[in-house]
Amino acid sequence: MTRKKEQFSPSKTLKVSKDIRVRFNETDPLGIVWHGNYITYFEDGREAFGRHHGISYLDVKENGYTTPIVKSVCEHKLPLRYGEIATIETTFINTPAAKMIFQYIIFNEQKQVVCTGETIQVFLDNNDSLALNNPPFFQSWKNENGL
Repeated sequence: MTRKKEQFSPSKTLKVSKDIRVRFNETDPLGIVWHGNYITYFEDGREAFGRHHGISYLDVKENGYTTPIVKSVCEHKLPLRYGEIATIETTFINTPAAKMIFQYIIFNEQKQVVCTGETIQVFLDNNDSLALNNPPFFQSWKNENGL
């Protein structure tokens, strides 16, 4: 009897899109978004993701952890201007390591890619010790979401 090779499907993709309106205080004298504000937009995306998927900063804190960012990457493609509505698409990248990886794409109103990026967060317990394995609550969250 010939045995069929087991097929593994890729992990489920979790993502969220959030619209924001560019505020005056986020722009430089030329009326375009100052480059440092894109990192804040990434945070807006992470917060929307966390609220939508049940893994917000408050959920993490309630379980005795914090998730500081240890790496951030931001690549600028086009400018955003005061008053424009942008869409932040935030995607969770699954990994077996005890960390959270998010990738971002920011689109302008014309659906053009304005900026792409990635952040990596690790887990620290209440003693600021690095978690080397997924905290139980995070592993449960991953299991519940088919990751």
